[in-house]
Amino acid sequence: MPSLHADLIRALAGGALIGLAAAMFLLLNGRIAGISGILGGLLRPVRSELGWRIAFLLGLVLSPLVFALFAPLPLVHVGAGKASLIVGGLLVGLGTRYGAGCTSGHGVCGIARLSPRSLAATAVFMLAGFVTVFVLRHLSGSGA
Repeated sequence: MPSLHADLIRALAGGALIGLAAAMFLLLNGRIAGISGILGGLLRPVRSELGWRIAFLLGLVLSPLVFALFAPLPLVHVGAGKASLIVGGLLVGLGTRYGAGCTSGHGVCGIARLSPRSLAATAVFMLAGFVTVFVLRHLSGSGA
């Protein structure tokens, strides 16, 4: 079992890589690395943009598999049922639509650019997450 120190180093390295990738994507392509926007662009495809969008999303899917060749992936246990995960996923999708972006677009890229809209959006989705956890763990009686 990895130590807390090793987990901290991995988390810091992962965060630094996400920040570096987002900065490089903006500098080299002039685009924000917001996953919902990149994926949404495939739903209304523009021929000249298909290649980079598919490559970006494939990189998100394949990179953990490449990482697993060198180190074991951490075990993840999700304590929610399938119905909860489906409802949660739909709510996140609805939120990204109404919020005009997701955590990667607003939380990583927008805050780095000091975008007032992204600062507000990130504050709202963080607050919504805090309230949801509080209600589910302390007020609903489920103790989940």
